[in-house]
Parts: sequence; structure tokens; C-alpha cells
Amino acid sequence: MGEQNGLKALILVFLLVIISGCIAGEKKENIEEVNTMQTISITTEAFLTGENIPSRYSCDGDDISPPLSWKGLPANANSTVLIMDDPDAPSGTFVHWVLFNIPAGTQHLPEGIPSDKILVDGSRHGMTDFGRAGYGGPCPPSGKQHRYFFRIYALDTKLDLSAGASRKQVESAMKGHVLAQGELMGKYGR
Repeated sequence: MGEQNGLKALILVFLLVIISGCIAGEKKENIEEVNTMQTISITTEAFLTGENIPSRYSCDGDDISPPLSWKGLPANANSTVLIMDDPDAPSGTFVHWVLFNIPAGTQHLPEGIPSDKILVDGSRHGMTDFGRAGYGGPCPPSGKQHRYFFRIYALDTKLDLSAGASRKQVESAMKGHVLAQGELMGKYGR
């Protein structure tokens, strides 16, 4: 009886080692999959990445969106999403711009995108933390500079969301559909 229990324990340990090896292999594969995601290059002629955003694009100026360009979208992209936020805001990350269902063929947004909820090309504005749709420029309290991230995502689908959707709703709908992404960061202070 003791030999049978010892044999069962040995078999159980052997099976656990094999199973844990399989699980570890799956985790490693998933991590590599994330690390090999295609990167989109996003730029603006208004400022260099990591540099100051001109006041023209802030609440101290004309409060219009800067021109943005990107390249590197996968061939199977169906739409893109653009989200701009300020992670340095006193109350936590502040959302300045959400634009989704941008046609996949679009690789440039001109300066001063209108704040219409639905644009001529079918792109839809989401709700910002200013409580309105459309671009809301940097407007930090006095003190240290804040960082503003413009993130672009290529999706394999269009999002089935109404204009005015929140960032959380957009990000939730994006899950499992992101093919590539990129970011541009600028700074602004007062």
C-alpha cells in the first residue's frame, strides 16, 4: 500500500511539472506576442516628441488640435482610435481627446479638427473630462509642466459605439482588436 501511495505521489508530481511547464510556455508565448505588436509612428509638425506643446494648442491660446500624422498601420487595419490624456493631472489621468472609427486609410489629421460629434469621414468624438466632445487642449494648473500623450491604435474592426462614448467604453470595445499602436508625448506648463 505504501509503495502504491509513493508511486501515485510521484506520478502526481510528474504531471504537475508537465502542466506547469505548459502553462509557463503559454505565458511566455503571450508575452512575446505583446512584445512583437507592430508600432505606429505618430508625429506632428507643431512640436518634437518630448518637447513643449505650443500655447496655440492649449486653453491659453486657440485651443485647437495640432496636426498629426502617422505611418505604419497594418494592412488589415479597419479603423484607428486616437486618445490624448494628461497623466500628471492633480485628480488623476485627465482625458483631453477621444476620436474613434477614424478610417484606416487616414494617416493625417489637419490642425483644428472640428468638435462635431461625427465628422464628415465618419470618425466619432468621444467624451472628454471637460464634459464635451472634441479636442480640449492642455490646461494645467500653475506649477510644474504636465505630459500629454497622443496615443494611436490600429484596430481590426470599427467600434460599435455612439459618438460621445467615454474613454472607458472605447477602451473596453477595443479589447482584443488592437493590431498596432504608437504614442507621441508633448509637455505643457503655466
